[in-house]
Amino acid sequence: MSDFSTLGLAPKLLASLETAQLTTPTPIQQKAIPLALDGTDILGIAQTGTGKTLAFGLPLIHQLMQAPGKHEPKTVKSLILAPTRELVNQIADSLRTLTKGTKIRVITVVGGQSINKQIQLLTRGADILVATPGRLIDLMDRKALTLSQARHLVLDEADQMLDLGFIHALRRIAPHLGTPRQTMLFSATMPKQMEELSRAYLDNPQRIEVTPPGKAADKIAQTIHFVPRPEKPAKLRELLARDTDALSLVFARTKHGAEKLMKGLVADGFNAASIHGNKSQGQRDRAIKAFREGTVTVLVATDVAARGIDIPGVALVVNYDLPEVPDNYVHRIGRTARAGREGEATTLCAPDEAKLLRQIQKLMKIEIPVASGEAPDGSAAEERPARKGPRRRSRRPSNGRGSNRRPRSGKPKAA
Repeated sequence: MSDFSTLGLAPKLLASLETAQLTTPTPIQQKAIPLALDGTDILGIAQTGTGKTLAFGLPLIHQLMQAPGKHEPKTVKSLILAPTRELVNQIADSLRTLTKGTKIRVITVVGGQSINKQIQLLTRGADILVATPGRLIDLMDRKALTLSQARHLVLDEADQMLDLGFIHALRRIAPHLGTPRQTMLFSATMPKQMEELSRAYLDNPQRIEVTPPGKAADKIAQTIHFVPRPEKPAKLRELLARDTDALSLVFARTKHGAEKLMKGLVADGFNAASIHGNKSQGQRDRAIKAFREGTVTVLVATDVAARGIDIPGVALVVNYDLPEVPDNYVHRIGRTARAGREGEATTLCAPDEAKLLRQIQKLMKIEIPVASGEAPDGSAAEERPARKGPRRRSRRPSNGRGSNRRPRSGKPKAA
């Protein structure tokens, strides 16, 4: 298949694709679209930046075009769930580009924004609702919408949602959805829980896997710098100074660390901004907009942004801190080399992060080339010195009985 016209999409949709200068489907789109048009449930596995949004978005819009009809107040025809606010907005923007000039209504609901305004939006109903699970449940609890007419469910980046208590959310959401329905689940990785999720919520799905889980885009040049932690700030500035006009995305592990790092870069003359969980939705949207437009050239982020930024111009991704979850490395570096472009991803690895690096390389089945520094001795990085004398008993009960700690709530965080 060489172009979208061979996939059976509606002429009006093909015209929208041509206007958006989208002519050649990616491998995941080539495989998923014909199956989705037939109403088949899909389990799609593909790395970030391969076009998963259009893989489910195009057949969804096509089916809505083929069955026009007014949506009733507080109802939705299709529901798309995504883990972060940024990803929800990215998906909605892509779909709105393709539904321009039609009566198909796409709306979003996410945490961090006025719930009263979202309730007002939902009073008119929608054809496609893109939402984070936490805010959707809040709105369901307020009886602001009904899902009984939803005949399409898409779970995007479902593996990340698993880390946010998504299974608990889905158990609350799924019984309210209409039946029969088509369910499509898309992810960049395939943890064991994902198989269980697909068995529970998909009906005889077709599995599509265009790249092995944990594999990064071929056009990303990956390198690693072994540096002591105190020398990381200087090394980061050295990397960013090579091309101050290039868009660079820097990942830090914590919200406090990201903010501190951004302020330090600004103080040193870099045009930087930050996004993380302590920022309001408006602040995050403005920072991403400025980064997209190039008025900000360095964006410092936590993993909240690893799957929500689709900016083709990102030239460099820097892992200032290594992620504690190896899969997140794949999602981070996938922010560059988008849509067939080339990109660079480099990692600053301190001696105490050597174990995290080994986990990443094991997942990806590669050894990342070393650009500078020397790898620390693996045994020294991972093994603790032997205790002298007898081991002291811990006073804390090993089975948790008698502990005053509260059990963690299963309610998903509002994204």
